[in-house]
Amino acid sequence: MRSSYLFLLLAVSASAQVDAPVQPAAGPVPAARAVPAGFEAPAVLSATTLLGPDATGTSHRVRELVPTDGYMAHFTIDSDFGEIECIGLSQAKARIHELGAIRKLVEVSKSDLFAEGVRRSLEQPVDAVKNIVKDPVGSVVAVPKTVGHFFKKVGRSVGNAASNAKERSETGETTYTGASVARTTKGVIGFDSAKLACAKQLGVDPYTDNARLQSEIEKVSWAFFAGGLPLRVGAAVASGGASMALTATKVVGLPDEIYSQTPAELTLRNQQAMESMGVVENVSRRFESNEALSITLRRSIIRSLQALGEVKNRAAVIEVAANCEERRQAEFLDQALMLLVQRQQSGKSAYVALEVVGRLPCAVDSTGALQVAAPVDFLSWTPDVAEFAHRDDLAGRKPVLLLGGEASKLTRSELGALGWTLEMP
Repeated sequence: MRSSYLFLLLAVSASAQVDAPVQPAAGPVPAARAVPAGFEAPAVLSATTLLGPDATGTSHRVRELVPTDGYMAHFTIDSDFGEIECIGLSQAKARIHELGAIRKLVEVSKSDLFAEGVRRSLEQPVDAVKNIVKDPVGSVVAVPKTVGHFFKKVGRSVGNAASNAKERSETGETTYTGASVARTTKGVIGFDSAKLACAKQLGVDPYTDNARLQSEIEKVSWAFFAGGLPLRVGAAVASGGASMALTATKVVGLPDEIYSQTPAELTLRNQQAMESMGVVENVSRRFESNEALSITLRRSIIRSLQALGEVKNRAAVIEVAANCEERRQAEFLDQALMLLVQRQQSGKSAYVALEVVGRLPCAVDSTGALQVAAPVDFLSWTPDVAEFAHRDDLAGRKPVLLLGGEASKLTRSELGALGWTLEMP
């Protein structure tokens, strides 16, 4: 089976400026990595250029050379809490922010107030109430699926994850994934709220798949909750619709509902929204039961589709989300939708309908132009990209490619010759 490219956690900042890529050192190219004639090897970028001052911090350092895979940048972060692999500028930014949250929680764990909370918690029936996460979905270093998934034609199989989700939905089983703040085995009202409050004070996603962060949130929240002490770990972040203003590399907070609503309440909102979009029940159930979609991602995808207004064919995008096999794919789709939302809210486009090309969400504007959202870091002219650009269903449509990041000179030239227009930050 043809090799494919690794996949993104989130998209590139609209404000990031990428200098000329650092080229690989001169020397013979191994046969397995030989570049076909007419194409180019994926670039190697600079962490300092991509991340600026965030490349180094109190408890981390990002390795300077950042290889790409034709789509996304691959970062390695050396931190006080271990080595972290990140795919995409957005995920690197998010992990760096989460490292700050972990450091703060570790500091809180060493405080006198935390010790008092632990002392008091020993008087509680610990076994009946403590809910330390045993098996969070994925980890910081989990190997994701590929962004190439979105650029290829849809085959007959959508993969085991989607199939399993379909089976669960048909039997009425709903699964909430990750170190789910909502999942509880203790029956003590208030602990879930304490965890949500902790995540909000830190400005992090309560449903993140960062296992270390989830563990620290559980530990600190438990000590303060069971000890009957007020939780104070950081300043509350501004939220309230903030996800609609995401620049993809800057943590600006999540909507208040993520912290204030239960998963059941959020699911009800999703179901009501999907019904209004004309999503059939089977797809709706698969969307809600797909383990690749965290609670936060489900709401973000729904909110983006709502923000686009009464455009046609929103149900097609829900079906793509329902068939995502890995969280990285779901995050990429989420970021693609955000690109379309930002484009429309800026006044540059007025969309009337959505389409799916490959698995990429696209929008048709009022002039009939097709805009393809691709929140990649650095697009190189590879055989896969060329195959996508030559798709029969795009011939003659003069599509617009909305990039989250940058593209090589060769990619811009080749796409331009095929009638594509590139829109970059």
